Amino acid sequence: MQRLYSLRSTAKHMTWHATHQTEDGSMCHPSDAKAWKHLDQMYPDFAEEPRNVRLGICTDGFAPHSQYDRWPVIITLYNLPPGMCMSSEYIFLMMVIPSPSNPKRLIDVYLEPLIEELL
Repeated sequence: MQRLYSLRSTAKHMTWHATHQTEDGSMCHPSDAKAWKHLDQMYPDFAEEPRNVRLGICTDGFAPHSQYDRWPVIITLYNLPPGMCMSSEYIFLMMVIPSPSNPKRLIDVYLEPLIEELL
């Protein structure tokens, strides 16, 4: 995360979400969503600093060559403008969970070290 702020070309975009919200009520970016605004109200100290990093974590499974599934866990930077936050250079593969089936019951075990590192 620190490297994103060390490059001027990226650093200037990392605060985009704080200054480019739509005014007509349409949702063009996650920062326009009610959930984003709710989090801003719940955690005003975090929200008031536009350089704080807002992340999305997601996973989905696939079975490439066998009965065993793979569950990649990716992180997306929601600070960036829409054209950048979904660009492959700003989507980070954090881990791949190998599992014979959906790891939903154990996903916390896999994600805990990642969450601790990000906090």
